[in-house]
Amino acid sequence: MKNAIVAAALMALLSVTFQVPSASAHKLRQKGEAVTVADSRLTVTPQCDWNRLSGKPGKNAETWTLDGGQLNDLTFYAGIEAGKPLVKERHKKKDPLPKFGKSTLLVELPELLEGTYRTYKKIGAFQLTSTAPARFLGQDGVIFTYDYTDADQITRKGEATAAIVDGKLYMVSFDAPRLHYFDKAIADVRALVATATL
Repeated sequence: MKNAIVAAALMALLSVTFQVPSASAHKLRQKGEAVTVADSRLTVTPQCDWNRLSGKPGKNAETWTLDGGQLNDLTFYAGIEAGKPLVKERHKKKDPLPKFGKSTLLVELPELLEGTYRTYKKIGAFQLTSTAPARFLGQDGVIFTYDYTDADQITRKGEATAAIVDGKLYMVSFDAPRLHYFDKAIADVRALVATATL
């Protein structure tokens, strides 16, 4: 009996001692340090500390958060090529995602994000609340806001800024629960977006 207890304790100790950090662990993005995102040339300088979430939603996409992905979701879509979706398709035949195209116009980008959310996040309620011209990455771009209700029945607000540069799409979206979390972080998000360069 004593040997069994010692063995169990040893196994527990070994499991703690030799835990290998996950290759997909979150990574701190420190305030004031410029960093490239989404395996692209897009560089931003955060105004506060963020965490880059493990796992990428797509080849050229990356997500950061302050308090957890369900509470604030800052996603970079960087260098999306024509013919590609914003995020990785889970099932190309059953759940095809809308694609960014050569002929996609700035005014069509909100519809691209909406279609992506409806399929990828499985949401039914999505409402575009505003759209306006904006400068992004030194180019004419678009900024738009939206509301949607996710599977958890929490209504979220979102804001995205996008531009098309040399035929590729660059977009930064921020989503957070309408209650508290969106207003808490949106000023930092806008300051970060203003630092974006290629």
